[in-house]
Amino acid sequence: MLKELLKPEIKELVEKRRWTDLKDVLSTWAAPEIADLVLDIDKADRVMIFRVLDLDLSTDVFSYLDSDECDSLINDLTDQETREILTDMSPDDRTGLLEELPAKVTRRLLNLLSPEDLKEARVLLGYPEDSTGRLMTPDFVAIRSHWTIARALSHIREYGRDSETIYRIYVTNNEKMLIDDILLKNIILADETTIVSDLMDYTVVSAGAFDDQEDSLRLMEKYDISALPVVDSSGHLLGIVTFDDILDVSSEEATEDFQKISGINPVDQSYLSASVGKLLFKRFPWLFILLVSNFVTVFIMANYHGLLNEYVVLTFFVPLLIGTAGNTGTQSATLIIRSLATGDVELSDWGKIFRKEMLIGLLLGLTLGAISFIRGFYDERGGIGIAFVVSTSMLFLVVWANIIGALLPLVIARFKLDPAVISSPFIATLIDVSGIIIYCEIAMMFLDFSV
Repeated sequence: MLKELLKPEIKELVEKRRWTDLKDVLSTWAAPEIADLVLDIDKADRVMIFRVLDLDLSTDVFSYLDSDECDSLINDLTDQETREILTDMSPDDRTGLLEELPAKVTRRLLNLLSPEDLKEARVLLGYPEDSTGRLMTPDFVAIRSHWTIARALSHIREYGRDSETIYRIYVTNNEKMLIDDILLKNIILADETTIVSDLMDYTVVSAGAFDDQEDSLRLMEKYDISALPVVDSSGHLLGIVTFDDILDVSSEEATEDFQKISGINPVDQSYLSASVGKLLFKRFPWLFILLVSNFVTVFIMANYHGLLNEYVVLTFFVPLLIGTAGNTGTQSATLIIRSLATGDVELSDWGKIFRKEMLIGLLLGLTLGAISFIRGFYDERGGIGIAFVVSTSMLFLVVWANIIGALLPLVIARFKLDPAVISSPFIATLIDVSGIIIYCEIAMMFLDFSV
């Protein structure tokens, strides 16, 4: 709230060109807060904000901006200013920026890097887009197992300042192959004459450079570690992935899954920065598919026009039944899709999932069916027969939708497709079409109607 109140003051300082005062005020702000400020002020003033900040602070602020804002800002900064920011960025943050910017801008930025940073950037950009190698930083501290603690501490003091983190110290052999990792506190508390190997337990957890980022996220969550070493196929230590980078991946994946489940093609930028045209393009395809699928529902209902004309009251319960079944299927699908994403369930667990969801579906169906019976019985156009048809249909539809919602994502994943993308529209289509058929067939059976 205080920062919000200060924004008019900041704008006034910019308008009056009081750069020294502006620098003093912003020096007390955190980088994310300055990033929010940069997004709220006029485009022409953003560059001046950056120019009064210390290099370290401006670099941190830069890392909090999305790719579109970075692209815009880079166009207004001089090559020297851009070079200083890029050089001061951590390798993993720099790689994340370069892979998100347009190719033309990326080429320009690569040309601004020093030969050493350019070589490092090209190595990291050479890994597949969603691989762990793209996230890793080569800034870490490694020691040898045969060193004494005194020598190890001397090495840590010399090279630790440039490391992304020194919470864990990695142990490698002469060929730079990862052997183990040791908590820094254990090294500090050990006697200086102790040999490093005496502190090792050989339980290090590592990821491959070509492993999927989500797999690395699960490893860090499973073993509750803040940094994960990354190795090549031969076990050589290449770099580390820190928790802040993997947390960004977790947030992006969760956002992407929410969008997919809702029938939206993933939007790779913030809502406010995305254009109307882009959001329209992302949302229209599945809406069109669902619209076409509803044509099938209308066709199915037309085939039962005789029944629905004689028992008009049946049509009043269609939204109730189809809506409840659709919600049930969506609930079930969401649980399974998320469990697949987190590794909580595997494709081989389909039998256990079927039995559990069958039981849950029966319990839900009986409960919701009982409520539907009361609603149908006391409807002025209903009665015992209509109530029985509606409640029985509710039972069958809820069980059917629950099973479909649980098993369809497994089937889709079995064919190496993304269940989050396809499940929702497929479930909606299946439940709409099959639900009408089940409802009308049960009605024809119990209401003694013949075509």
